Amino acid sequence: MKKWLVASWLFVGFTLFGCSDLNNGITGEEPPEAVVEVGNKSYETTLGSYCWGGNGQSICVDTAGPKELLKGKEPIKVKSEEKINFVMNYEPKPNEFHVLQISENDEVEVMVKDNSFSAPLQEGVYYYSYGVWWMDEQEENVSNGDAFYNFVIEVE
Repeated sequence: MKKWLVASWLFVGFTLFGCSDLNNGITGEEPPEAVVEVGNKSYETTLGSYCWGGNGQSICVDTAGPKELLKGKEPIKVKSEEKINFVMNYEPKPNEFHVLQISENDEVEVMVKDNSFSAPLQEGVYYYSYGVWWMDEQEENVSNGDAFYNFVIEVE
């Protein structure tokens, strides 16, 4: 059921927002790198599914969900309710964000404010899919690019 929910979430995102011709400042052959910052340390994310492209060409790549992509990766150690920041050194910045938190028993969307959110209260391992979209400012419901960045934390 959890795999189906993640797959459905990705499908809805790609279907509703689609990729336009990507000529609104989006450059490069794949989405920019992104990191999460916890305290004063930065940690790489794993790029998942995305639609991207330059020169009027868009490429869409579909990958496994966060748990499968991150299998064998060492979780980022965090404290309960510690602030987790999402950082991307790229212009233009994405203008829509969604975070899906996946635990052993649950999948929930997490509230994002100023590109950050708080770690859960309960100890345990949590997987995250941080979905970002570069939505067209002139045309409603059109994405100029999107990407899902994945990482895993362990609340101690």
